[in-house]
Amino acid sequence: MNKLKTETERLVIRLIEQGDYSTWLTQYENRFPSQHQYDEGKIDMSICTQEWFCELVTKHHQMAKDDKVYVLGVFRKADNSHLGFIDFSTIMREDFQWARFGYTIHNQFWRMGYAKEAVEAALKLAFEKLNYHRIEAHINVDNIASIKLAESVGMVYECTRQGFIYENDTWTDHLIYFINASRSC
Repeated sequence: MNKLKTETERLVIRLIEQGDYSTWLTQYENRFPSQHQYDEGKIDMSICTQEWFCELVTKHHQMAKDDKVYVLGVFRKADNSHLGFIDFSTIMREDFQWARFGYTIHNQFWRMGYAKEAVEAALKLAFEKLNYHRIEAHINVDNIASIKLAESVGMVYECTRQGFIYENDTWTDHLIYFINASRSC
């Protein structure tokens, strides 16, 4: 599990730990109202007790140990603020070494370059330490900010998968962006 950590000039990206509860909760509570349809904005955190958080951390660590999902917290070095998450889900290993990834930066930290910095570092970690060869982002067709971020880190549009993900009571189309280890940052 120690290999699941990387740093940039401003950020630390790693599995969340039990001791992260306070900064994790504070930044969720400090979110701005939703800025667009793909931004949750403020959410009800009343069920998120310290005990609930400890169970979440245990679950995340077990999923990582099982090589299923790696949920990495993004923290600002200067003050240890929790800025968001990047997650990698193993699709297939063996001859593929293939994963899907997603990212969420709390909206109060947008437009500061944190998303690009975190995604670049996390992709490098995924290729070098998790040994993925291909990583995909599945992006809603009208999520322009996410498309721009994927392109800015070297991901390439591959196709549109029709009726790919069940969201909001309907099957939605998604753009598939990918990057291979040989093309990474």
